[in-house]
Amino acid sequence: MKPFIYSEMMTHVPLCTHKDPKEILLISSDPSAFVSEVQKHQEMHTHTIAPTLEALRGCADASIDVIICEFSCDAAMLAHINRILKEDGLLVTKHPSLEDSEANKNLLQILGNYFKIIMPYHISGDATALLASKSYHPTADVILHRLDMLDDLKHYNCDIHPAAFAMGNSIRKQYLGLFKN
Repeated sequence: MKPFIYSEMMTHVPLCTHKDPKEILLISSDPSAFVSEVQKHQEMHTHTIAPTLEALRGCADASIDVIICEFSCDAAMLAHINRILKEDGLLVTKHPSLEDSEANKNLLQILGNYFKIIMPYHISGDATALLASKSYHPTADVILHRLDMLDDLKHYNCDIHPAAFAMGNSIRKQYLGLFKN
């Protein structure tokens, strides 16, 4: 996978889905590529933390619009993520694989406790991420004018955004009732 595809897809998909993202939290051990991508948007403030519970505990309640997390989240992390997201916030988290629905069932059930919409999307090749949103639908609410104003993108565009959410029938059947769209 080309690194620019990964960072563009992890960053711009949520930032072009949320209506008015101002406060962006990056949970990463090396957030530099994400910071560069967020800086392509106007009037957004980027915060970065290490992927630990202690770092999440230090974040203020309902203070973040979008969280981009490079790691799979457990129940404790998701509880803190829910606490720090605003009421219309959304989370993007790297997802290990769609191949094993049984292994993903627990994560999706926990996400279902906090988020109205949970949808996987393709990052590159077989790699996927999960977009979990309290309010905005990633294909119905995409902010095209924000997307069209972005410069210096190598991969992400207005055609890639909705196409990334297309899943084959075998995945749809395997995850019936677990994904929320």
